[in-house]
Amino acid sequence: MSASFHEVRFPLRLSLSVSGGPVRRTDIVNLSNGHEARNQRWRDSRRSYDAGSALRSVSDLYELMGFFEARGGQLYGFRFRDPVDFKSCGPLSQPDAGDQWIGTGDGAANQFQLIKTYGDSAASLARAITKPVAESVKVSVNGNEVSGFSVDRTTGLVTLASPPPSGASVFAGYEFDVPVRFDIDRIDINMKTFNAGSVPSIPLVEVKP
Repeated sequence: MSASFHEVRFPLRLSLSVSGGPVRRTDIVNLSNGHEARNQRWRDSRRSYDAGSALRSVSDLYELMGFFEARGGQLYGFRFRDPVDFKSCGPLSQPDAGDQWIGTGDGAANQFQLIKTYGDSAASLARAITKPVAESVKVSVNGNEVSGFSVDRTTGLVTLASPPPSGASVFAGYEFDVPVRFDIDRIDINMKTFNAGSVPSIPLVEVKP
């Protein structure tokens, strides 16, 4: 991803008003007996957003167009902060070193991928977090917060100074961005309609590693 990805964040001021969220693909076949069969085409969801909803002024439009040009349209990916889901915890809480399980020690391995688990008693999904905010990451081993670790902000890999003992639970708390790209190579601007409240659609789509 690195060769076609810029480690810069979409303007945070604009991202707070962007619309969108996770997208899934499900095939539904209606059977002759009135029942239906459902098939999950994607194992993981893929985030999709529309940055056009964030534009409130000509200054906003100018800032977004400059960012679009610097990314070469669809050519380069970038970091985007989901206005709702950007922490290992809920949006109104602060990340804690015990938020998310990321692995179990075996006495040898000292690298663990940041993940975030969504779910309930019926089902769960583990999502790899590949664009953490490095300075926000906290790690605990067997319930004790540790300081001897480093984190790769471009992959989400956490490297502990020493391997956790066998059976030790490793948890982490963090903030993170979503890797995305523009899903268009052209932005159509009509100032007459823009001033009347009609904004262009500027789709963003999650980039999978």
